[in-house]
Amino acid sequence: MRWTDRDAVARLHGMDTTSHTTAEVLERFNRAFLEHDPSILPPLIAPDCVVERLTPTPEGTHLVGGEACLANWQALAANRAGRFTLGEVWVMGERGLIFWEYRIGDVVQKGLNVMTVRNGLIVEGRGYTKGRP
Repeated sequence: MRWTDRDAVARLHGMDTTSHTTAEVLERFNRAFLEHDPSILPPLIAPDCVVERLTPTPEGTHLVGGEACLANWQALAANRAGRFTLGEVWVMGERGLIFWEYRIGDVVQKGLNVMTVRNGLIVEGRGYTKGRP
C-alpha cells in the first residue's frame, strides 16, 4: 500500500491487519514531524526500539532503547528551523518506507526511512539520504 496524502489512512479498510496497523502508526509518526509536535511520539515507540542514524555522531551510528530513540526523534520534530516534506509512504506488512525531504534554510536533504512496526509500536528505524547537504 502506498500513499502520498495525510488522509490516506482513512482509506485502509481493505488492508490486512498488520499493514493497517503499520500505516496508522507511520501516519502519526510523520504527523509529529510535519506539525513540529514531539508530543505525538511517546506512545508510538517500543521500549526495545533501535535507530540506525543517517550519519555517525560521537555516540555512534545506532541508538538503542526506546528512551534514546524517542529523545532523538522528539528533538528533530521540535526543531522549527527545519521543515520536512513528506514524499511517498509505502507499507508492506510490518515494514514501511518513508520518502522525505528536509530543508534548513537553503540546504535540502532527501532521504528514506525504513521502519519496522510490531504490535502497534515502532521497533526499528533506519535512515538513508541521497547525497550530503
